[in-house]
Amino acid sequence: MTPEIEQHPLAPFLPQNAKLLMLGSFPPPKQRWKMDFYYPNFQNDMWRILGLIFFQNKDYFIDHAAKNFNLPLIQAFLNERGIAIYDTAEQIVRLKGNASDQFLQIKKATDIPHLLQYIPLCRHIMTTGDKATDTLMTVLTEDTVKPTLQHSSCTWINGQEIFLHRMPSSSRAYPLALDKKAEQYAAFFQSISML
Repeated sequence: MTPEIEQHPLAPFLPQNAKLLMLGSFPPPKQRWKMDFYYPNFQNDMWRILGLIFFQNKDYFIDHAAKNFNLPLIQAFLNERGIAIYDTAEQIVRLKGNASDQFLQIKKATDIPHLLQYIPLCRHIMTTGDKATDTLMTVLTEDTVKPTLQHSSCTWINGQEIFLHRMPSSSRAYPLALDKKAEQYAAFFQSISML
């Protein structure tokens, strides 16, 4: 049986004032979702990382009574701070039926130049993990240097210089403690004057 091709289930989140575009790889299977938004798996630490660095509280975006994320609070924060979110893949096949990037086969990458037309103030793209970074590289010019955890790079898209940044995955499968991930994310946000 041929695995089915999945179409991205969410619309890009693109605040008009976005200075940063955060790109993951692709959402996990729907049964793992706690909300209809990005990083919806309760085991993913993205919203704890951002709570820790912007509000000194890893539970800032978490509704413990409901064992869920506080989506209105998350979206208000992203709108206020000018952070856009989407993923690097539009269509994928899950080779193992799970959320692991290792078993994602990218069928269609996101048209990043098209996406950036909706957020004209955006000058930074941050990828959260290696799969997202590798997929992003497939839609950029051949001479673009792939960003690493230690070194950002830059490229030109739609006549604008865009800075590329690679961050650790927020998945708990990535072997780095929450506070250590938060330190790296905090340093990144400070480096682009957003913290």
